[in-house]
Amino acid sequence: MIKNISKNKLFDLLSSFKRQKIAVIGDTMVDLFIWGSVKRISPEAPVPIVEVSKESQTLGGAGNVAANIAALGGTAYLVSAMGNDSSSDLLVRLLEEKNISSKYLVEDSDKPTITKTRIIAASQQVVRVDKEIKGEPSPDAQEKILINIEEIIPKSDGVIISDYGKGVVGDNVLRKAIELSRKHKIPISVDPKLDNFKKYYGVTTITPNTKEAIEGMKASNIEMDTDIAELGKKILEFINSDSVLITRSEKGMMLIEAGGKVTNIPTRAREVYDVTGAGDTVISTMTLALAAGADFLSAAEISNFAAGIVVAKIGTATASPKEIQSAIEEFYSK
Repeated sequence: MIKNISKNKLFDLLSSFKRQKIAVIGDTMVDLFIWGSVKRISPEAPVPIVEVSKESQTLGGAGNVAANIAALGGTAYLVSAMGNDSSSDLLVRLLEEKNISSKYLVEDSDKPTITKTRIIAASQQVVRVDKEIKGEPSPDAQEKILINIEEIIPKSDGVIISDYGKGVVGDNVLRKAIELSRKHKIPISVDPKLDNFKKYYGVTTITPNTKEAIEGMKASNIEMDTDIAELGKKILEFINSDSVLITRSEKGMMLIEAGGKVTNIPTRAREVYDVTGAGDTVISTMTLALAAGADFLSAAEISNFAAGIVVAKIGTATASPKEIQSAIEEFYSK
């Protein structure tokens, strides 16, 4: 068990989150959940009939990143695009419920608001239906997004690029966000997508999962921990970042820092029900910690505790400071 970071240091970090302001730039979506049970198969086709018991809605994509920041006590400035439809109204309402401003959301009437509908029965996802049109926003929407980036980064303590490959994070947006973050000497973190993987040159940290790291670098024969470590070093060098945090599901995380230091961090999850949104929690918590002045290992460790909480919940979820504090207390009492 890694306990080379003091419990009090992690607690101090956690309490500092409420003073941090984070710009979140990326693809925002609405996650709809239809909950029910399956008791029979349809006579019309070999598919289950789900008897609906309830429905719920939550923020997805970059919206979930912003929700994680808000849940941890920070302030999130969300820069993104949405359609002109009923789902956009729902998106704005969901943001308001989380005390997240919709001021920097840009309307793009050429596309629908991205919506993902999941049907869940007996705690298992039966099917997912996506409503989206991939591709960069309209020229007018892109220009407004760049203007918003120029406005919020100077007043932020950290920046997150939440790239789901839907179009908001284009070349111009990436360049502008990285350039301004470096200029104002604030950390910029990226949750990557394969299409843009090699365009993140100059970011502070990048948080791919194992699959994204392998496919993003077109690597092969990656099996041992030493292979993952070498891959991480190649990513770090290729994009000139200060650190790479590779999330490894039940194996935890691997942190690779500039200078070659590699740290394996075992998972802190006690139960795993649903990994949906866990990457959003990791990058949110890590960036809040970096914005508060944490070193990379402390930032990675506290994000690991947060991720361990959300994977024990069904659906897109967040972790609260109280839950993280309890998890840390439990770990350090062993």
